[in-house]
Amino acid sequence: MIPERTDVVVIGAGQAGLSAAYHLQRRGLDFAVLDAEEGPGGAWRHRWKSLRMATVNGISDLPGIAKPDVDPAEPSSQFLSRYFGSYETELGLPVHRPVRVRAVRREDSNPAGQLRIETSDGDWSAKALINATGTWTRPFWPIYPGQSTFRGRQLHVADYVSADEFRGKHVIVVGGGISAVGLLDEISRVTTTSWFTRREPVWRDAPFDAKAGHDAVALVEERVRKGLPPLSVVSATGLIWTPALRAARERGALDRQPMFTSIEPEGVRRADGSLLRADVILWATGFRAELEHLAPLHLRGPGGGIAMDGTQVAAEPRVHLVGYGPSSSTIGANRAGRAAVAAILKLPGIRTVAEQVTWG
Repeated sequence: MIPERTDVVVIGAGQAGLSAAYHLQRRGLDFAVLDAEEGPGGAWRHRWKSLRMATVNGISDLPGIAKPDVDPAEPSSQFLSRYFGSYETELGLPVHRPVRVRAVRREDSNPAGQLRIETSDGDWSAKALINATGTWTRPFWPIYPGQSTFRGRQLHVADYVSADEFRGKHVIVVGGGISAVGLLDEISRVTTTSWFTRREPVWRDAPFDAKAGHDAVALVEERVRKGLPPLSVVSATGLIWTPALRAARERGALDRQPMFTSIEPEGVRRADGSLLRADVILWATGFRAELEHLAPLHLRGPGGGIAMDGTQVAAEPRVHLVGYGPSSSTIGANRAGRAAVAAILKLPGIRTVAEQVTWG
């Protein structure tokens, strides 16, 4: 089949993908956005209903159109799906869905040649690619001795619905990030919990100001520049005390224990050798970047990561990763979308076309 041809293909219509689409449209480039979801909202479509706008962590406006008035009690999944959908409609963005990208390949050996994007709905050929697939579809499950013997329920935060399903059960929450402490707060209101992390969590009492944010992003950016797998931004920022989390601490829900050594049919074997009986293990252990469709490009280096120059893959300047590493926050995703488009304009065969555009 003859592929559809365009200047740029954007994969993913979450915060980073929509930001990139805005700047592509503003600069007059021909582009298409391919999104695997059934509707707008990106990963927010799948967040648990109890995550409401009053407690969601720092949502930034999409470029060009501010968020509408927020009802703090509305589930973030509903609000942000509606906001993203109206954004796509108002700007007339060319979003194609549901389209799942299966593989991205070079069409030939020409470093300024075309990229072939193979999808569930036909192929595309583009001069450049902006990958904004995020992490939600790749939950990370650690492996521990005896894990398969556990008679209770194990789930990842990606599968979490609400605390009500755990009433009367003892729940172990594993993980040291924002999701872990947020769910500990929520679940500990209806049942008993225990909290385990590999490292002692770092808490911040001081406000998280612009300098702290800049410093945290810089640490993550340094890793990806070296080709190392990115760490989460929260690993550099620490956890921030909120009134709800202080109340959870008072309930004893944030009494952290060092990581257990093994899992047994009835519970977990703690570091001190004692057995803690449990009914549920909730793995709040984060996500990995969804990049498997880029495997044919062989972008990963010896360190296991992808060496980056800003949003640009150092070894393949036609490919940009947004919402990856330092741009995984919503503010960072907006900046990354703009930076990726600015760099793409410098590629051979694109800049000449874009210079003819006088509007925007």
